[in-house]
Amino acid sequence: MSNFITNANWRYATKKFDTTKKVSKEDLETLKEAIRLSASSYGLQPYKVFIIENTELRTQLQPAAWGQSQIVDASQLIVFANITNFGEAEIDAYFQNLIETRKIPMEAVQGYADFMKSKITTLPEGVRNTWTAKQTYIALSNLLNAAAGLHIDVTPMEGFEPEKFNEILGFDKLGLNASVIATIGYRHEEDTTQHYVKVRKSNEELFINL
Repeated sequence: MSNFITNANWRYATKKFDTTKKVSKEDLETLKEAIRLSASSYGLQPYKVFIIENTELRTQLQPAAWGQSQIVDASQLIVFANITNFGEAEIDAYFQNLIETRKIPMEAVQGYADFMKSKITTLPEGVRNTWTAKQTYIALSNLLNAAAGLHIDVTPMEGFEPEKFNEILGFDKLGLNASVIATIGYRHEEDTTQHYVKVRKSNEELFINL
């Protein structure tokens, strides 16, 4: 746990990436696995994760991310896209994966499947979209923590225009929505932000024991 806290203190939202340094294929696979293993509501993982390395595509996206340099300078841009209008088809796909993975008959989990559908599909579409978008942030947190353990920098970003990202990446046609993005790579030695003392609330202000 001491290493976790040390790494949490080491990480920060990198403002300037070193364009000469790239995340290795091996480390990228580790980060992908950390995202894949993230907790999610019902275990449904109601999102897709896009890893964008293409320079031309990132240049197109940069204006829709307030012109921030990290979009093009980082090793990779990661876009977490929540599934919109999540419903029965996605739940059925989850249970098909479940019975194949655990090698059990559908009859053994049919009651749970019906329960899940009754709780999710009856929600208004807007509520479901908000719910799936929230799940992407759990996956993002796994990325942050796993990357810190590898001393790979991550900048989580809400400073972008989802509608324009959706248009450029064709998400509208895929039933997806750009929920949150992150850039990964290595901090530039000239990024003065890395030397700032981390500002957080004190335990007394943040935590309440009941």
